[in-house]
Amino acid sequence: MKKVLILIVAVGLTMAGCKGKKAATETITAPVAVKVATAVDETIAQEVEFTANIEPWQKVDITPALQGARIARILVDVGDRVRKGQLVAEMDPTQYNTAKVNFDIAQADFRRIESVYKVGGVSEQAFRQAEAAYLIAKESFDNVASHVKLYSPIDGVVTARNADPGNLFTSTPILELMQIDRLKVRINVSEQYFRFVHEGSEVNFSVDIFPGETFPGKISLVSPSIDPATRTFMAEVTIPNGGGKLRPGMFARSMINMGNAPGVMVSDVAIQRQIGSNERFVWVISDGAAHRRSVEIGRQIGDRIVVTAGLEPGEQVATTSFSRLNEGTPVTIN
Repeated sequence: MKKVLILIVAVGLTMAGCKGKKAATETITAPVAVKVATAVDETIAQEVEFTANIEPWQKVDITPALQGARIARILVDVGDRVRKGQLVAEMDPTQYNTAKVNFDIAQADFRRIESVYKVGGVSEQAFRQAEAAYLIAKESFDNVASHVKLYSPIDGVVTARNADPGNLFTSTPILELMQIDRLKVRINVSEQYFRFVHEGSEVNFSVDIFPGETFPGKISLVSPSIDPATRTFMAEVTIPNGGGKLRPGMFARSMINMGNAPGVMVSDVAIQRQIGSNERFVWVISDGAAHRRSVEIGRQIGDRIVVTAGLEPGEQVATTSFSRLNEGTPVTIN
């Protein structure tokens, strides 16, 4: 009787254990409620971002061809705006005066010998020597004369002043001038986009210092050749800067439209990143279950991302409950 009782108790405990395991299994495999988004096939503008530093439209160094000459006056300072043809600096006239005296002497000798040569009073060799001395003295004088008073060759702004009156000029430019009412950016573009980049095409710029703002520009020059070492070509973009908001040296991001192409787009919430790597993946919902799938992505447009590989139009992907999903997890769409 005792043996029968023990057997009944053992069977009861075993059945209770089985029921407990079954209940636990049912809890683990209960469907997870998820929200989903559908991948959509759309025509997408193929905008490509390039980065470069903004450059002045023109940059000019004021450098006299008078090594060792003393600087007499500097009439402008950093930040001053100058006009084309404006006097900006003067050199000490000592070299000018010396060159003027030598030129006057050579000119007088040449004219005297020339008049005598015309009547046969001197040889042609003496005449040619006097003529050569005169021309050399004239060239030297003209060169010195053009560098005693220094004028701005552009409309612009003074961006550097490297000397003071009384200094001897060596080789460092006295002044640096930049034209900044227009700016430019030179970008290196991959050869695959060569047929899409044309002069006159519009380009939008942004700079980190002005978040959320864009600045218009136009492609003004496209290199006719491709660098075989980098497989890129140079494109120059002109940026109007009448308001003076932008400055040379700023880091710019430029977006160029390379035409339109079909593509798959999905909510950015659906794109997950594998921790510790750059792998992107989504949870595709099909046949009532979640399936992990790696994807490749392009740029973001608003709250959606272009998926370049791994997802087909019409497929549904989870946008919630990611922490509860594993490969094959049963799901219900909420």
